[in-house]
Amino acid sequence: MTRVAAIDCGTNSIRLLVADVDPATGELKELDRRMTIVRLGQGVDRTGRLAPEALERTFAACREYAEVIKELGASRLRFVATSASRDAENREDFVRGVVDILGVEPEVISGDQEAEFSFTGATKELTGRDDLPTPYLVVDIGGGSTEFVVGEEHVRAARSVDVGCVRMTERHLVHDGVVTDPPTYRRLSAIKADIEAALDLAEETVPLTEARTLVGLAGSVTTVASIALGLPEYDSSAIHHARISLDQVQEVTGMLLSSTHEQRAAIPAIHPGRVDVIGAGALVLQSVMERIGAQEVVVSEHDILDGIAWSVATGDDA
Repeated sequence: MTRVAAIDCGTNSIRLLVADVDPATGELKELDRRMTIVRLGQGVDRTGRLAPEALERTFAACREYAEVIKELGASRLRFVATSASRDAENREDFVRGVVDILGVEPEVISGDQEAEFSFTGATKELTGRDDLPTPYLVVDIGGGSTEFVVGEEHVRAARSVDVGCVRMTERHLVHDGVVTDPPTYRRLSAIKADIEAALDLAEETVPLTEARTLVGLAGSVTTVASIALGLPEYDSSAIHHARISLDQVQEVTGMLLSSTHEQRAAIPAIHPGRVDVIGAGALVLQSVMERIGAQEVVVSEHDILDGIAWSVATGDDA
C-alpha cells in the first residue's frame, strides 16, 4: 500500500484525507479525514477577490493539516483547489501561502477535472451492486458550484455549473450583510430560477434523466441525510451509503427554508459553518431529484477527496 494525502479546498470548506491505497486490490484504508469550514469564497461572487480574513482562515487550516500529514508519514500529497480560487483575481496570494505551508502548489482544476475526481471517489465501491444499477449520476453540491457526472465504470459526460450553497445564499438571501431568515417567497423564487437555469445548462452535455442511480456528495447532501435520518449528531458511518427518499428531502428542505438561524443552529447535525447556507444547498438537491424523477438519493461520504487520493496512488492526473 502507498500512504498518500489529499486536500480539497473548496468555496466553503477545506478537507484532508490521509489514506493507505492499494491500486492492485482497489482498497482504500482511511487513516484521517477531517474538514474545516473556512469560507474561502467569502464575497468572491461580489468582489472577484479572496478576502484577507478568508485567506488567513484557510492558511490556519493548512498549518493544522501539515502537522497531521507529517505525523502520519504520508509519502505524497496532492492539493486540489476548486471554484473560489479558480475565479479570484488575487489567486496568486492563495497559491503562495499554500506553497509556504505545505510545500506543494495547489492545482486550480477545471470543473470537468473536479467532476472526474468526484465520480471516481463516489462510485468505486458501488460497482457491480445489483441494487444500484448504472448509469450513475453523481451530483456534487459545493459552495460555489455543482458538478454533474454520468457514467458507468468510467465517466461518460460531465458538467460543472455555478450554483452552490454559498453562492446562492450570498446572491439571493443576504440583505444589508445579514442572511434573510426565513427567506421570502421572492428570494426563494430567484434561487429556484437560478437552479433551473443551471440544470438546463447541465442537460446540454449531461444526459441527467438517463441515470438509474443518483449518488449525492458533499456537505449539503450529507447534512440533509443526517437530519432525515434523525441522527442525534453527525455520524459518517450511518450516513455513508444511506438511501434518502425524495419525500424526506422535500420535508427537510421545507423545514430548513422556513426556519430561523437560531432554529437551524439548534439542530446537532448541522455544522456551525453551514447554518446559514444549508437551506440553499438542500434546495439544489431537491431540485435535481425533481428534475430527473429520482425517488431516492444514495449518499456517499466518499467523494472528490477519495478520487484525489486514488489519483496520487496511481499517478493518474485525470
